Amino acid sequence: MDSRNATIVGKEDFDQEDFTLIAQVSNSGADNNSSENAANNQEIALTQKYFKEIMSYIPNVDEIHLTGTGQIQEQLIKYLADTPQYKNVTTSESTSNKMGEEELITYMSEYFK
Repeated sequence: MDSRNATIVGKEDFDQEDFTLIAQVSNSGADNNSSENAANNQEIALTQKYFKEIMSYIPNVDEIHLTGTGQIQEQLIKYLADTPQYKNVTTSESTSNKMGEEELITYMSEYFK
């Protein structure tokens, strides 16, 4: 995950053993604005929309591990803690280089062994 793209990997069914690609979500980012204040407000709104779209793919989870190249994982963890539906979800994070789909699936499979 980074500030513009998120790849969601998980188990579609509780009984499923293998992790699979669930979805990919993109955040287009703020437009060019002449006002720094307007640009900041638009960036905040787009980030909130990005987080909501990510979570729409995983509505009923007990544990989430976020990995990526930037600080957006910390922002998503704070968003989850402030959202009643996810405040009791166990969250963890790690920093990693950008991974391809198969590499990410393997990484998550190993992480949740």
